[in-house]
Amino acid sequence: MTSTASPQVQSAADMEARMQDPHWWRQAAVYQIYPRSFADSNGDGIGDLPGITSRIPYLKSLGVDAVWLSPFYPSALADGGYDVDDYRNVDPKLGTLADFDEMIAALHAAGIKLIADIVPNHTSNRHAWFQEALASPKGSAARNRYIFRDGLGPNGDEPPSDWDSVFGGPAWERTEDGQWYMHIFAKEQPDLNWDNREVRDDFLTTLRFWSDRGVDGFRVDVAHALTKDMTEPLASKADLGAENDNNNGKHPFWDRDEVHEVFAEWRRVFNEYTPPRTAVAEAWVHADRRARYASPEGLGQAFNFDLLKADWNHGQFRDIITKNLAEAKLSGASSTWVFSNHDVVRHATRYGLPVSAPADPDRQDGSAWLMSGGKEPVLDHTLGERRARAVSQLMLALPGSAYLYQGEELGLHEVADIADEHRQDPTFFRNKGVDIGRDGCRVPLPWTMEGISFGFGSGGAHLPQPEWFGRYAVEAQEDDPASSLSFYRRALELRRELQTEEGFEWIAAASPEVLHFTRPNGWQCVTNFGSTPANLPAGKVLLSSSPLQDGMLPGAATVWLI
Repeated sequence: MTSTASPQVQSAADMEARMQDPHWWRQAAVYQIYPRSFADSNGDGIGDLPGITSRIPYLKSLGVDAVWLSPFYPSALADGGYDVDDYRNVDPKLGTLADFDEMIAALHAAGIKLIADIVPNHTSNRHAWFQEALASPKGSAARNRYIFRDGLGPNGDEPPSDWDSVFGGPAWERTEDGQWYMHIFAKEQPDLNWDNREVRDDFLTTLRFWSDRGVDGFRVDVAHALTKDMTEPLASKADLGAENDNNNGKHPFWDRDEVHEVFAEWRRVFNEYTPPRTAVAEAWVHADRRARYASPEGLGQAFNFDLLKADWNHGQFRDIITKNLAEAKLSGASSTWVFSNHDVVRHATRYGLPVSAPADPDRQDGSAWLMSGGKEPVLDHTLGERRARAVSQLMLALPGSAYLYQGEELGLHEVADIADEHRQDPTFFRNKGVDIGRDGCRVPLPWTMEGISFGFGSGGAHLPQPEWFGRYAVEAQEDDPASSLSFYRRALELRRELQTEEGFEWIAAASPEVLHFTRPNGWQCVTNFGSTPANLPAGKVLLSSSPLQDGMLPGAATVWLI
């Protein structure tokens, strides 16, 4: 790593200006925390809110603008916290509302915003509403908050449709009185009926509840699945396209046009606050329809997962960047960029594996490697880490929001060899032998080189940490100027110094496998996707993801110049 620029210290006035800026989100660096795996304050093996509060100095030293907090609500963890029992409370295993208030106050004091995950498509089956629905008769107001239907066949023994759950098996579960309820995901996640005014109003109350406590924005889970057309007879799955192939808003439960009426109401609530609350949609939709979720009259921003699905290929990267920046300009939003999160194989691992056809053709996900327990194909750890740094530095130079997943700043790899008895992800249990699940990217972080849980807490960890985690611990990297952690800190510091307006221009590169673009203020980013060193343009080197070779940019490396 090469860095020649001197650091800048942010003044209190600068920090306050950023906190009050209504457009702070447009080019923010956002750090995703999976709370159960970040830091454990009480030694029970589960990360918690006081643990996060204790690590805020680390987040400040990293240089992020905001934290995206994955679900922290009461939950049975049928889907990692995305099965919510109570939308206006904290899981007792993670803390209390007082702990939440202390955490957000400490984040704000450090100049860091908070984006809370919200899960509006479904509740858990333990939610008070669903328990009331099960205890109520067919056709009751309690059942109308969800999607209940009579079954098919002479005795109603067959599901109302042949639709599949995303997690495998049917999308319907039968109740004791013979009716069926719909669940796009796990059976413990019954879908809400967003045609019901009571449901819509209750979520407006929830948005205000957390906004009043200081939450700065919301990440909206499965934003494209809320509204549904349940007109009978229900369509056969043979007549339905894939989740993100639909381009007309007519799929019965994915990306229907009516969902934007919901988000227009949400926007009116967000605009009640100063600065307005922000939101970003998780919407796996056809590219032509993503801009609607990012509308200023709606959520304002939508996740773009295209780089996350890209191979190590300069042509793919150029096409994706060009297309998404054009999309953002049309919508008036800014784009989002991400390589890792709680649902996918860490990108240091993905980029260290040979390119092969994945189980899901829409994503280069390393699934075959995971299914082998990390044995086949052979993972090139060093190459993966080198490429991960290069693309992360490229991402941080792009206009728009950059989303980082906890541990990527340490260069962490995916944990593949988790024994079956320790796995937690429902996708593993529902699709044994087909899907290994997402536990490998959710293993608790290593803070120290030794200890029962590498400093995660005073006890063990809810998912087993491999012995090699110690080499990647914060303690091992803290004072090493060549470490991955030092690289991320410097990159984020420079990014804040260099960012101005959202300008961008491609520059013709000398080598066909080199991507070169410029940003305002003369900031240039050059990435070499090839295997041989490439000539650099004239300019002062600010940061390089790997050391230069005789003044040239080596393969699998990015440099910033000015």
